[in-house]
Amino acid sequence: MTQRVTRSGRGVLALVPTEPLHRAPAERVQFCGHCGRQPEDATDSRVCRSCGLGLLLETTTEAVPAEGGAFLVIDSTMAVCGVSAAAEELLATRETEAVNHHLTELLVPADAEAQGPTNLAVAVTWAARGDGEIRRTFVRPAKTFGVRLKARIASCNSPDAALIVLD
Repeated sequence: MTQRVTRSGRGVLALVPTEPLHRAPAERVQFCGHCGRQPEDATDSRVCRSCGLGLLLETTTEAVPAEGGAFLVIDSTMAVCGVSAAAEELLATRETEAVNHHLTELLVPADAEAQGPTNLAVAVTWAARGDGEIRRTFVRPAKTFGVRLKARIASCNSPDAALIVLD
């Protein structure tokens, strides 16, 4: 806090932000929603030229999954919009069976006590709203015990979906 003086000469305390009010926008990159591969050059296509199966999605460079990595795309209602080929194998499901189902039919929090930004539902909701921060938590496949997966959760495309990358 700092003290400012008003026109009347009275002192007033003012809050001074510790972070800049405007952050530089993070660099965004495209990747395939099926294989995770990034296009080699700028493209007008909406479909991956490598596998021919996935739509091209966009996120920040820090959040982009590795090529061939396991990830899911979730909308603001917590419905599954997409599942990568690696996530299909890891979660023993097919994308066609998972799409439009609730996230908790595939993944649940590994830590039942997780609160705040590490809570799975909170992190997905914030990411789907376009919050630029990457959140990290632990999840496990639904109906499976003894397995913990690290998850990075970030915004995907615009502020209209969340990307869950399983590391």
